[in-house]
Amino acid sequence: MTEDHGVIVAAVTPRGKKGDLDFAAAFEIIDHLCAAQVRGIALFTAAGEYPAFTLEERTRLLYLAARRSRVPLYAGVGSIGLDDSLRLAREAQRAGAEGVFLPPPHFFRYPQEEIREFYLQFARQMGGRIRTYLANTPAVTTAIAPETASDLLATGHFAGIADPAANAPRFAAFPIAYLSSDDTNLVESRRGGAHGLLSSAACAIPEIVVALDGALRNGSPEQAARLESMLQEFLGWAGQFPFPVLMKVATGLRGVKLSAQSVPLSPARQSKLDAFGEWFQGWLPALKRL
Repeated sequence: MTEDHGVIVAAVTPRGKKGDLDFAAAFEIIDHLCAAQVRGIALFTAAGEYPAFTLEERTRLLYLAARRSRVPLYAGVGSIGLDDSLRLAREAQRAGAEGVFLPPPHFFRYPQEEIREFYLQFARQMGGRIRTYLANTPAVTTAIAPETASDLLATGHFAGIADPAANAPRFAAFPIAYLSSDDTNLVESRRGGAHGLLSSAACAIPEIVVALDGALRNGSPEQAARLESMLQEFLGWAGQFPFPVLMKVATGLRGVKLSAQSVPLSPARQSKLDAFGEWFQGWLPALKRL
């Protein structure tokens, strides 16, 4: 039977005032998420804006976070090409990470034949030294077509796939973990057989996501409906901003010191963000009671 992965948080990456990686704030996020009883923390996924940081910054935080975290740590190893992804994966293995999430190379779009070859060569050179999960991130990279994913998973070289579609039944025949990576269809995916979640919303509101996942697994429909309503209310705000703006702002409102956004917001959008801040502060007491 495939292991249930529970809630793995796709964590945001805090920046300092000069745009550099803020290690102290990253440790605050890790401590907060561990206290919320998540099952794992994934650094430098798309939610962590991995292209914005150097390989050295990513590697250093990974080593330090592995010592700090009380739950399994995962590393996003996305990059612009095979060599950098391999370097990051090897460092993740040496740091003691539980596994790596590997998206297709970013920036350019590639045919599926090249996507397939990218993953096969990665698996060949890594030699199974660390669990590797396909990360389908069509919003920021070439999409992994379902047929391509099926071919790759059939090789036995990959531990699973993180996918934004509610696609669990398609991959049910493979002895791999199917992880839902879109919070908007979390409930549908879990009920459809997903083996866990890779959740960016859980960085800001881990209490809701963890409690909702537990209610779904324990068969508590009334509690699940109430928690899903709260989650969708939060995601309704998130959908009004570029990703992952709201996840970072909400995490900051939980007490983590985060710098300004990477890309400035328009005055109208900033006004809406201010309105979200007021709403979120009024919403927090109900959240904390969970």
